[in-house]
Amino acid sequence: MAGAFRVVDVKTTPIDGQKTGTSGLRKKVAEFKKPNYLANWVQSLFSSIDGLKGSSIALGGDGRYWNKDAVRIICRIAAANGVAKVLVGQNGILCTPALSAVVRRRELLGGIILTASHNPGGPNADFGIKYNVSNGGPAPESVTDKILTNTKTISTYGLACVEDADAGTEADPFGSVDLSVVGASEFKSTDGAAFTIDVVDSAADYVELLQSMFDFEALKALFARSDFSFLFDAMSGVTGPYAKRIFVELLGGPADCVMRGEPLEDFGGAHPDPNLTYAADLVASCDPTKSPNAPAMGAASDGDGDRNMILGRGFFVTPSDSLAVIAAKAKEAIPFFKDGLTGVARSMPTASAVDHVATKMGISCYETPTGWKFFGNLLDAGKAQICGEESFGTGAFHVREKDGIFAVLCWLSVLAHENASTKEGELISIESIVTEHWKVYGRNFFSRYDYEEVDSEAGAKLMATVAKVQEEMVAAADGSGSMTLDDFPVKVTTADNFSYTDPIDGSVAKGQGLRFVFADHSRLVFRLSGTGSSGATIRLYAEQYETDETKQAEDAQVALKPLIDLALKVSNLKEITGRSSPTVIT
Repeated sequence: MAGAFRVVDVKTTPIDGQKTGTSGLRKKVAEFKKPNYLANWVQSLFSSIDGLKGSSIALGGDGRYWNKDAVRIICRIAAANGVAKVLVGQNGILCTPALSAVVRRRELLGGIILTASHNPGGPNADFGIKYNVSNGGPAPESVTDKILTNTKTISTYGLACVEDADAGTEADPFGSVDLSVVGASEFKSTDGAAFTIDVVDSAADYVELLQSMFDFEALKALFARSDFSFLFDAMSGVTGPYAKRIFVELLGGPADCVMRGEPLEDFGGAHPDPNLTYAADLVASCDPTKSPNAPAMGAASDGDGDRNMILGRGFFVTPSDSLAVIAAKAKEAIPFFKDGLTGVARSMPTASAVDHVATKMGISCYETPTGWKFFGNLLDAGKAQICGEESFGTGAFHVREKDGIFAVLCWLSVLAHENASTKEGELISIESIVTEHWKVYGRNFFSRYDYEEVDSEAGAKLMATVAKVQEEMVAAADGSGSMTLDDFPVKVTTADNFSYTDPIDGSVAKGQGLRFVFADHSRLVFRLSGTGSSGATIRLYAEQYETDETKQAEDAQVALKPLIDLALKVSNLKEITGRSSPTVIT
């Protein structure tokens, strides 16, 4: 035994504002570092879980500032609550899909992820925590509701302390554990309960899983082609070590094919969100007008490794198109899907590109609220095998999280398959693959406008304004249910606040976004996002479906301008928020 510890019940009081959102609890680091803030939430979590005593859980994060401190605090509370073993990622690191893989492969009770995902890191930036259940997916509302209830009534939390009572509660009885060294350290409480901290290779389980899913030999052959080059931007987030192991060590890419590959506590002062704005360096590197040696494929992932962006040479693949192409090519290009698909799923704001694929393939397509947890039941029940969100999230039933590197490997597999018989110098490009896809399924022009850190009251007022417009439209609908939005020439067939009834358990999620669906399949959607740590983020989504090949090459912002102008007008967005332009356009 490495040492002994005693369990102390530390007195505390409830702290307001600890409601767990779709992606966990996210606040500023300063908030998490306040006395008892993290401890209250973790104890409330443990008090919400059945079967905790004697169980094993996983623990890791994206390496942002305060990650290791939080790992040690959580281990002490876990031990005090009777957890038998905590599997901690080496250096406190586990990317989100890797934690899901560890939970599933090792049949753990669940796992705690320390991340604020794509939000900035550092002493003055964001921190976050969330819990994944035994299927490897985010905790459902039945669990998060219990956590919230417990945060409102908590009076004590358990804490493992050094055996010497005179030492107080500050000293960490597990301080001897070196998180940089793989191996197990065993402890025993003064009442005889055993506790183990097992530091595990952060990549092993996850990489082995991916190797079982994809044809790595075919991918190595792609990397060996003289006309193929690849660049991955880890954005100084958690995926750097994973990318080096996969793209460099296993697939044979050059060391410099991974940029910003060292995880940094502040992500290098950047915003680790893989989109055209925050991954501008990668975008420029993939633009042949700016970089003569632009790679054939570029990709990026976010702070915790669950998001992805795919680029061709001078070409951006929208997340909605990415999902649709992967679904269309999955059976023939990816061994994991060799038996075909029975269904796919997308979040409601995501463009309906994958719907058209599903229709032609004769499989089911599910439309869910935003939040990966809504895909969990569909995946567990075998109703869907591939899922995606417009917010750069793509995943499958191998884990229960969106998975950035999985999406990148999917695209590499599609490229390898399409070029299996092409000569060097005749590489079929990502742009060619996507434009050919449009010819078969039509193009869904899509764009998202993000207005970040808007005053919360202004955000609520805007949503109320749009809801009032919908109410008046519905009241004035003609006998066929057709409606008119302002003076727009295309009729509206649906104007509602999206609600979802889970086809597996019957649970209902209401108020998931205000949407306008037009007779030509175009759409406008308004949502308030809960993934930030302060203020509100207003998201405006615009989509237009185009089957005419002669119009499919048009710039998306040009094609969507009439819809976006309409949305800005009817929502009164500029006047209500004071914003003349969005923070980010995707």
